[in-house]
Amino acid sequence: MRIDEIYSYFPFRLFGLSRADLNDLVEAEFSAEIELCRANPDMLRQYLDMKRAGHRVGFISDTYWDTSRLARLLRACHPGLVWDFLYASCDHGSGKSEALFAAYLSEQGIDAGASVHVGDNDRADIKGAKRHGIHPRYYPQATAQLASKFQRETALFELLCAGAPSRLDHGARTLRRMVAARSAEGSQAFHLGMTVLGPVMTAFDAFVMRRCEEISGPGRQVALGFLGRDGFLPHRIWQELHGTSSAYLEINRRVSLIASADTMQPLVDLFSKVFKIDAPTFHDIVKTMPPKIAAFFAGRPDGIASGEDLAEALPKLIDPAEIVTLAAGLRARLLAYLRQAIPGFDNCSDLVLADLGYSGSVQKALRRIFDLEGIKIRLHGAYLMSLDDAFDDVAKDDSATGFISDLVVTPHVKRMMIRNVALLEQICCSADGSVRDYDGGQVLREINPRPESQIALAAEIQAGVLAFAGSAEEVALDFRLSPYAGGDTAARWCAATLARLLLLPDDDELMLLGDLRHDVNLGTHALAPMIDSGFIRRQITARGLSSACTATAPPMWLAGCFARLSPSHAYLYALFGANRLPADVFEESPSISIQIGLFRRNGEATLEAVTVHRTGLGELRVRIPLSRAMDIAMIALPLGKFAPEGLLHGVTIQSADEVRDAAESQDAVGIAAKSLTFAGVQQNGSHYRAETEDGCLLIPVAPMTREIAVYSVAITPLGVSPK
Repeated sequence: MRIDEIYSYFPFRLFGLSRADLNDLVEAEFSAEIELCRANPDMLRQYLDMKRAGHRVGFISDTYWDTSRLARLLRACHPGLVWDFLYASCDHGSGKSEALFAAYLSEQGIDAGASVHVGDNDRADIKGAKRHGIHPRYYPQATAQLASKFQRETALFELLCAGAPSRLDHGARTLRRMVAARSAEGSQAFHLGMTVLGPVMTAFDAFVMRRCEEISGPGRQVALGFLGRDGFLPHRIWQELHGTSSAYLEINRRVSLIASADTMQPLVDLFSKVFKIDAPTFHDIVKTMPPKIAAFFAGRPDGIASGEDLAEALPKLIDPAEIVTLAAGLRARLLAYLRQAIPGFDNCSDLVLADLGYSGSVQKALRRIFDLEGIKIRLHGAYLMSLDDAFDDVAKDDSATGFISDLVVTPHVKRMMIRNVALLEQICCSADGSVRDYDGGQVLREINPRPESQIALAAEIQAGVLAFAGSAEEVALDFRLSPYAGGDTAARWCAATLARLLLLPDDDELMLLGDLRHDVNLGTHALAPMIDSGFIRRQITARGLSSACTATAPPMWLAGCFARLSPSHAYLYALFGANRLPADVFEESPSISIQIGLFRRNGEATLEAVTVHRTGLGELRVRIPLSRAMDIAMIALPLGKFAPEGLLHGVTIQSADEVRDAAESQDAVGIAAKSLTFAGVQQNGSHYRAETEDGCLLIPVAPMTREIAVYSVAITPLGVSPK
C-alpha cells in the first residue's frame, strides 16, 4: 500500500482538514522521516565495501514510500550514495514475503544462487529470500529478549510519564541496540548491565556532569565526591569516561548522623529507621553502653528491640552530654578523612555529592557537621532519584537536585520505585563492608556479610555497565545520536528503563537476582531477603491486593515478590504505584453469607455466620475472627455449600490484641497444607472438589498467645459461582 492510500483513511474533518490536505500530510510525515532516519554505519561500511569490490549492490524494501521518496531518504542519510537497483514494495503491489524478490530476480536477470540479501526481519528478509533461492544474512535490530524489554519499557513510559511522547527518545534505544550488537557475547549478568543499567547510569553520569558545570563559575573551586557504598558504580563510570579528579567518599547515614549530633535528635532519627537491634549492635554504633541501655535490651525478648521502641525510649536512657562528646570525636575523625580523600579540601568553595539518593540525609548531616566546625563549603546533592519534598530544609546556599525528580514522575510513582530500589543498591555498591569509623584519615569498615557469590554477580553486572558506558559515545557519534543531551527526555526514559527492571522483571532476571540479599547498612550484620516467595500470596489472602501493595520491608524487592507470583500481579502492582488501580474494581466486595462450624476445646460446637467476599481477581475470601476467650480448637468451612470445586491458595493467621490491629497486621502466618483436613472432599495439591454438599475444610486452631486471631482463606472457584 502506498502512503497516499494510507492517508486516504485519515479523519480529515476531525482535525479541520479536507482531502485537499492529503499531500501536505504525506510530506509532513516524510519530512519527519528524513529528520529521524539514520544510516547504520556497520551496514554502510559493508555496502560500500561490496560496491568497491565490483559487486552489483542495491536495496529491496517493504515500504509505503515509493522509489522516488525512498531514494531521497537514502541520500539524506548518506549524501552521494549510489546503487544498481532499488525496489519499493508499494510500487510492485507485493512485499518480500510474497513476490517482490521474484520481480527483482526477473528484472535484473540475476542468478538467485549468486545473490545475498541482508535484512532484519525473519519472515520477510530471511524466509522470503530463502524461498526464492537467495542466500540470506540475518542482521537483527535487537534480540528477542531486548525487544521484549523495550515493549515493557514503552508500556511503563506511557503509564508513568503521561503526556510525553513515548516514541521520541533522542536515539536512546537505537544506541542500546547498536552497543549490544557490537559487543561480544557475555554472561546474563553482563548483558543486564550492558543493556539495562548501563544506559541508566550513563545518563546519570551526564546529569552529574551538567550539575558540576552549572555550579562552576568565577571564583569557585568545585570538588566532586561519590557517596559510598551505592556511589561506587557511578564513580567507576566517571573515572572511565572523564578521568578527571573525583573522590569516592565512604560516608553513610549512620556515621554522618552520629557525627552531626549536638543533641539527641539525630540518634533518635537514626534508630527509628532500624528494623531490629540488640545491645552489641547498639554498642558498635554508639561506642558506649550506659546501664539504662543495657537494662532496656535485657528486658526485651531475646534481647532484641525494634528501632522505633529504642528511638522512643532513648532520651530517657542516655545522657545527651555523653552523645555530644562521642559525636565530637567522630566528627574530627570524619573531617580528617575528608581532607585525605579530597585534594585541596580546605580551598573548596563547593562540594558536589553524587549518590543514588533519595532524601539527602548524608548531605544534611554533613551540613550540620560543617556548620558546627565553621566550614563554609557549599554542598550540592546530585541524585539519581530524589524525594523532592524532603529537600525543603536544605540550607539556603546549598542545593539538591534529582535526575528522576517530581518533574519526571509523580511522588507516588517515585515512592514505589524507591520501595524497590534495594535491588539497584546491591548492584551498584562496592564489595567492601560499610564504614563504621575512621582512623588517621583511613576508613574502618564493618565486615561485609554478603556472600561471595552475590559480590561476584554484582561485579559482573557492573562490568556490563562499564562496557556500555565506555562504548556509548563512539557509537552515538557513528549514528549521529544524542540521547543524553536533552535532560528531561533522558530522565523520563531512564525512569521507564529503571522502573521496568524494578517493577516488571522478566523470568530470567527473577532467576538471576531473586536470591540476592540486602545488607541493611545500619551497623547490623543482618541480611534481608529480596524476595519471599510466599509473602505476597499470604498478604493477598489476609489483607487484599491493595494492602499487599503497601507492605513494608522486608522483603526488600516487593515488585519481585509480585512478579514471582505472576507477571500480571507485577503489572497490577505497577498500576497501583501509578495510582491507576481502581479500588472498586480490584478490591473485594460482599458476595454471600455462609454458616461455619466452630468447635471448642471442651467439645461444644456452634454455627456462626460469616461473609464470603469476591475480589477483582475472581477469588473468594473468607475471614474468621476468633477471640482467645472462645477457646476454639477447629474451624469447619463448608466448601460444598459455596465453592464445591476450586483452588485453595492458602490459610493465614493474623494476631493482635484488637480485631482491627489483627486484620491490618502484615505479619500473616501461613498454615501448613499438611495441617489442613479435607472431609468429604477430593484434594490434589491446591485443587479440590467436594464430593457432597457437606464437604468441609477443617482448619486447626493453635493455642492463642494474643487476644484476637483472624483466620483468612482464599479460594479461586472453578466451574460454578458462589451460591
